[in-house]
Parts: sequence; C-alpha cells; structure tokens
Amino acid sequence: MDAFLSGLKAAVDTLGATVLLPIVIFVIAVVLGARVGKAFRAAVTIGVAFIGINLVLGLMLGSIGDVAQAIVTNTGIQRDIVDVGWPSAAAIAFGSSVGLWVIPIGIAVNIVLLLTRLTRTLNVDVWNFWHFAFIGSLAVAATGSLVYGLAIAALMAALALLFADWSARAVQKFYGIPGVSVPHLASAQILPIAIVVNWAIERIPGLNKVEISTETIERRFGVFGEPVVLGLIIGLVLGAIAYYNAGDFGTVLSKVLQTGMTLAAVMLLLPRMVKILMEGLLPVSEAAQEFVRKRTGDRELLVGLDSAILIGHPAAISSSLILVPIAIVLSIILPGNRVILFADLAVIPFIVAMTAPLLRGNVFRMVIVGTVTLVLGFYVANALAPLFTDAAVASGFEMPENAVQITSVVDGFLWISYAVIAAIRSFGAAGLALLALLIAGSFWFYRRNMAAWERAAGAEDGDGEVPVPAATKAPA
Repeated sequence: MDAFLSGLKAAVDTLGATVLLPIVIFVIAVVLGARVGKAFRAAVTIGVAFIGINLVLGLMLGSIGDVAQAIVTNTGIQRDIVDVGWPSAAAIAFGSSVGLWVIPIGIAVNIVLLLTRLTRTLNVDVWNFWHFAFIGSLAVAATGSLVYGLAIAALMAALALLFADWSARAVQKFYGIPGVSVPHLASAQILPIAIVVNWAIERIPGLNKVEISTETIERRFGVFGEPVVLGLIIGLVLGAIAYYNAGDFGTVLSKVLQTGMTLAAVMLLLPRMVKILMEGLLPVSEAAQEFVRKRTGDRELLVGLDSAILIGHPAAISSSLILVPIAIVLSIILPGNRVILFADLAVIPFIVAMTAPLLRGNVFRMVIVGTVTLVLGFYVANALAPLFTDAAVASGFEMPENAVQITSVVDGFLWISYAVIAAIRSFGAAGLALLALLIAGSFWFYRRNMAAWERAAGAEDGDGEVPVPAATKAPA
C-alpha cells in the first residue's frame, strides 16, 4: 500500500498541475458521459489555458517578487523568521508523512460528501491537496500523532468543499465563469474575515461611501482607467518605489519601465487566458449537469478548480499590487513581529481574489480587508513558525542560511491553521471531535440556509441561473 501511495505521490510531483489536471478532467468527462473526442479536446484546452495562466502568473509573480525584495532591501529590516514561499510549503507538505496519504484521503472525502449530497463540488484540483497535507503535518508536529494529522487533512478537505459551495454562486456571477467553484483553502479562508470587515465598514459614516472599482476608474478617467493602462501606472509607481536607488538614471528608468510594462501585460493577458479556460470547461460542465440531471433531477454538480482562475480580474490584481508595499510596512511596524517577507509577497493576489464578489470589486474595501488579513496573518505566522520549522525538518527540507525559523504566506499566515492547532493542543481528541462537529454543523446549516449564506458570500440570489455581467467578462 505504501509503495502504491508513494508512486501516486511521485506521479503527482512529476506531472505537475498543468499535466495532471487535463488527465483528471478527461477521465471525469468520459465517466460523466461526454464523447471521447469532445472530452479530449476540452481537457487539452483546459491544460493549455492553465499553462497560459501559469506563464502570465509567472511573469507577474516574478516581477512583484523582484519589486518586493528590492523594497525589503531598501528598508534594511532584519528578522529571524524567513518567508520561504509556497513552493517550499508544498514540498514540505507532500514530503511529510501526511502527504503520502493526502490524495486518496481528499478523493474519498469528496466522494462521500457527494454521495451524501452535502456538497455539489467535484474537486479536480488534486495538486492543491497539499494545503490539506500541510495543516495535517503541522498537527503531526504539534502532537506527534500521524492519526491526528490524517484526520485534520480529511477535515480540511471537507472544509475546502464547504467554502467552495458557499462562494460558488458569487464567484460564478462576478467572474463570469459558470459551472465552477473554488475549493482552494488558502484563498477561501479570507471570506469570514471579509464579511466581518465589510459589516464594520458599512457602519462607518463616510467610509461606507467610498467606491473605488476598476469600472468606476475607467468611467471617470477614460483610457487612463482601462485595465492595461492601470496596470502600467501601478507598475510604474511600484517600480519607482523599489528601484529609485538601483543605479544611474538609465538603469532606474529601465527597471521602472520594465515593471510597468510587465504589469500592463498581466492585466491584458490574464483575462484572455481565463477565457480559453472557460472554452474548455464548458463541455465538461455541460456533461456534469446532464449526468446529474439524468440521475437526480435538478441537482447541480460544480467543477472545483484552482483559484488561479480568479486572478485575472483587474480588481484582484490592482488590490494585490497595492497590498505589496503595505505588507512590507506591516512587517516593519507591527509590535513583536519576527517575520521577514520574501518569496510569498507575490502570492497576495491568491489571498484577496475571493473577496472581490463580496465587495463588488471595490478595490478600496479589498485593500482594507487584505490589510486586516495580513495583520492577523503576521501574528499567526509568528505563533506557528516553530511548528512550521519542525514539520520542514521532519520532511527533509533544507533550512535557508541564517534562518532560525521559517514560514510562508501560504499556508503559514492562515487563521484556519492556527485554529486547528489551538484546538488539538488545548483539547486533544476532544478538540479534534469539536472541529469535526463544527464542520459537519456548518454543512448542515449551509444546506438549510443556502440562499442567505450565498448572499453573505457576495451572490445577490441563492438559486437560479447565474448571469454573467458584461463588466466582468473576459475581453474577446
């Protein structure tokens, strides 16, 4: 059994998400009744779309990463907890004792919840099961028990499906991607924070009237408010902050202009990559709905995908770019903070993208919610860094030079990680049982109050077809 699981994990590691996802999509589409040729074309199209998305994201993340590290260098801050980035966190998760089991556990949880009609999401984003394994590996580091780690991984797989169902209507409506949900734990965990912060903003006179969205900016400023020009302007500002002392005037000008053009390209290209993804998803979604309709009547089945499909919206990109320097300032001024950010500053878009439907694309509110989330995240990271480091050492991860402890924004900053560890540290098996009851109760409460929950997540209605607003459609 261990040999099979090791081989399965090695295959996932070797193939990577862009190859594994089309294979999974093809198999699922055929099982759901799609013609082989149509399923094959859809799978290849989805794979191509994700390659395109990853290429553009790589361009953006590389540029933001360089800008962020330049800003950090300019500030001269020194900390002993080093941000090693999500690729390191994923390697630690899959290299842990929980990582060996997480794929069959994640699939089993999904099947059980589908059969019991507690979820409508079929999670094909197998690569991102590493998030479940990572929190499970923290539990193993905290308790020394693999059983605790596996149980936590299973609970996190269920929680991701709950978040996916809860936010699906809002995500489909705002982003214009029908038939999907996003069971990405690192992205969805911001929703409860966003609801609380948005509730508070609504009750602050003056602040509740501030409306800064990419649509209003475009209406007021014409060509200078268009996403591609907006990306250029934000890139130029960030480049100037980062590279003002990078050398002579020619060198500084070159770096600033390159940053501006890179982010302008991202603003234009990402929505077009998402449009290709939608082209591939449509036949799979149709096959899923037809399969379910024949067997259960009007029940809905959603395809669960990576939150990378959300990053292309101008509101998500704009708010994320503004949050980069804010995150660096927070790392300097927060009392007691020992974390220095490096690699994962570039993944802030994944952290804030799911707030856009709830906040109606209001960049001003997205930045406020993102700032609150980061403040909370810094203190979570400080608290969890010892366990993060222990889990890394146990998985054979090589510690960076001069780093006493390590963390990452994904998943070291997540309140969910802290809540899980606090529960099992404080109450042991009773804490584990309490977490299971809370998640099970949340599923039951969601099913009983679906319309209200979906409105809270940003959908205007809880049922019926999801219209695609013209303002959020990917450009042709």
